[in-house]
Amino acid sequence: MDFEETKEFKARCSQCGAVSWGLTEEGKYYCTSCHNVTERCKEVTTTGAIPNAKIKTINKGLKNKRKLEKGWDWYVCEGFQYILYHQAEALMTFGVGPELKNEVLHNLWKRYLQKSKQAYCKNPVYTSGRKAKVLEDNLHHADGTSEPELLSDTNYPVESGAESPSDTQTPKHFPIIKPSQPETASVCSGSLDGIEYSERKEKGIVKMTVPRTLAFCCLSLIWQRETVTLSDLLRFVEEGHIPYINAFQHFPEEMKIYGRDKGIFGIESWPNYEEIYKNMIEIATFLDLPRFPDITEDCYLHPNILCMKYLMEVNLPDEMHGLTCQVVKMTGIGEVDFLTFDPIAKMKRTVKYDVQAVAVIVVVLKLLFLLDDNLEWSLSDLAEKYNKENKEEKPWFDFRKWYQVVKKTFDEKKRKWEEARAKYMWKSEKPLYHSHIDKSVAYKRREMVVNLQKQFSTLVDSTPIVEKKGPSSFQFNWTEEDTDRTCFHGHSLQGVLIKKKKGQSLITKNSLYWLSTQKFCKSHCRHVTTYEESNFSLSYQFILNIFSFLLRIKTSFLHEEVSLIEKKLFKKKYREAKKNSSRSKKVRRY
Repeated sequence: MDFEETKEFKARCSQCGAVSWGLTEEGKYYCTSCHNVTERCKEVTTTGAIPNAKIKTINKGLKNKRKLEKGWDWYVCEGFQYILYHQAEALMTFGVGPELKNEVLHNLWKRYLQKSKQAYCKNPVYTSGRKAKVLEDNLHHADGTSEPELLSDTNYPVESGAESPSDTQTPKHFPIIKPSQPETASVCSGSLDGIEYSERKEKGIVKMTVPRTLAFCCLSLIWQRETVTLSDLLRFVEEGHIPYINAFQHFPEEMKIYGRDKGIFGIESWPNYEEIYKNMIEIATFLDLPRFPDITEDCYLHPNILCMKYLMEVNLPDEMHGLTCQVVKMTGIGEVDFLTFDPIAKMKRTVKYDVQAVAVIVVVLKLLFLLDDNLEWSLSDLAEKYNKENKEEKPWFDFRKWYQVVKKTFDEKKRKWEEARAKYMWKSEKPLYHSHIDKSVAYKRREMVVNLQKQFSTLVDSTPIVEKKGPSSFQFNWTEEDTDRTCFHGHSLQGVLIKKKKGQSLITKNSLYWLSTQKFCKSHCRHVTTYEESNFSLSYQFILNIFSFLLRIKTSFLHEEVSLIEKKLFKKKYREAKKNSSRSKKVRRY
């Protein structure tokens, strides 16, 4: 059909030089090789030849027509807003309340734009050197209570005669700044301020990055006290449920990305827990946020609730929850003032809720089994003997059997995870190119890569890709019905606990305990303590490895948190260790 209608047009494409033309819905010629749209229109007498086209647009020619190949005039902060919008939409599919997008994240983003002087101010920073006018909206009213809906559905502005199918699905953005120059697109950047933004180094200003979009989301989740922790957020990103890698693919087609935009929005590394955690504190401090809502015992982020969740995750007995609650109470980490984030306070920090809960479980395991590669196996012998002699009774928890079951499942899960990471395709379906001139080359290369991948898949007879599963709070599933894997949730700790004669409180048969560290780094050091595997038992290493994998954090990061919990729990031991070290120093002096 296109060949018959375009055979009279013999001009060569200005981009690739090919003579292969098709017709757009609006009657323009486009190159089927590189998709370049020309200014030339086909003359028509009826509307039937061009479905859904407007005759008045063709008759007017190019006067009021937007140049689609150059796209919209847009700013970098609008791109980040699109990413935040789609991340919030993804979180809502997990059961997060709509208030997170429409109120919490909305206000955080507006506050950031004001603080960074990018919008909602008289002279936005990226318009220096240009005459610009901020379009007024309903931000300022007499009562001062109305707020603009930054992340609500509305239309991006387009010029008359142009319509986009994505217009009704795009998020509202801040007031647009209209430069006085008619041609504002840069040769080196698709966005208007891409070059200025990448070179901007103003002291005291926190520049927005793709990783910091996750920090915004996590701050919003903590404010709402939602049932998604930072580690869950990073895992959902990894599984592709939350836009992060190649998030610019969600931008409308009219928002062209090339040049400097590639360095701003292009990400080729997985988000790091420590990096996002530091960004959260940095952003909260920069925005001068007030004290967050209190984290009480009925909140998901409270250690008592998170400990139960992670005990279920790693297939440990339910009875351990009573001991974790005791540790939380004795250390004071369950107090409201300790758990609630207050950026205005002198100690600006957030609690690593998930890491802290896991560290409590590790401490309880050391209290019960010592984890010195000796006592845990002796207790396992006793449990195994009891279970054989009392098959009808409630089984005692067998550490050795638990280790064998969990290690097999853990190794298989980690192997699949490593394979998935190794096979991950970092290249986006929407190619990035350095300049508008390189567009055709980038699309040709991308098409060639896709064709080669298809041919390779056919040659190796690879199995079809399994459909992506929905997000889940649990990575491991342990049930009583699973005959291949033993479920230890209902097992008893009677073999490692004894009752006092007076009262009903329980104590451990193990009366020993070794500290994860006896020496903490100095205040100017970035780390709390150092972690070297060779200095610790294999059982302790295994426990740290499995929990670190669940949280997607470094093993040393979890070890530091365990040391901090122990420091609060064993204050007397640490004082004694400190005194002994000071005495030895005095002896050395003499």
